Amino acid sequence: MIFDPEFTSSLFVALLMGLFSSLHCIGMCGSIIGSLTFSLSPEIRQDRKRLLPFILSYNAGRISSYAIAGALAGLLEVLITLPFGEGHGHRLLQIISALIMTGVGLYIAGWFPRFAYIEKLGLHIWRRVEPFGRKLIPVQDCKHAYLFGMVWGWIPCGLVYAALALTVTTGSVLQSSLTMVAFGLGTLPAVVGVGAMISVLTRLASNKRFKQIVGVIMIALALLAAFPSLNPMAMTNPHIMN
Repeated sequence: MIFDPEFTSSLFVALLMGLFSSLHCIGMCGSIIGSLTFSLSPEIRQDRKRLLPFILSYNAGRISSYAIAGALAGLLEVLITLPFGEGHGHRLLQIISALIMTGVGLYIAGWFPRFAYIEKLGLHIWRRVEPFGRKLIPVQDCKHAYLFGMVWGWIPCGLVYAALALTVTTGSVLQSSLTMVAFGLGTLPAVVGVGAMISVLTRLASNKRFKQIVGVIMIALALLAAFPSLNPMAMTNPHIMN
């Protein structure tokens, strides 16, 4: 068995990051989706069949913005690796990505609360984008819901930035974009099901031991990102390749 240098687990890791971010989403995205829901007419709010397309449109717009951000991160990877050479530049980005993911793990576990300050990095962009969202309130139809979701996708979020850090190690613009889509899909259970899952998520978010377990898992994923040769899935049989 030998290490496959083309192997990447970014989609799987990003999906897990999205799922684990539910503990964070309950405070930020849960309140947003709640506010958006209450901005709809009572007839839509009280009819789940009519409400669901709006919620899905919000989230489709949000994930679309994640995909765009991922593509931009993929372009940034090309620019960053140029001065160092593809091999050394990619290795540097792997280490930086792993450090940021470790910060996420420590943050979720409650051992590094200052990681939240990383969200300030996106305030400049958010100030320019947020006014477009206000013009879409109240949301009238699913098209407006989708557009609002695209605005929502740029709200400053440390965990989104951590996922973006992962995307710059993927090696291509397309893979970077798909990685952010995977992250967005991972957040859907918490955001779409916020009404049904709110009590469960609230209990988990207040459970110190559970958050520490999730944090340790995130740190383990960070180690695999920094040292992909340790990942058993990255091993391949040379006889099969031949």
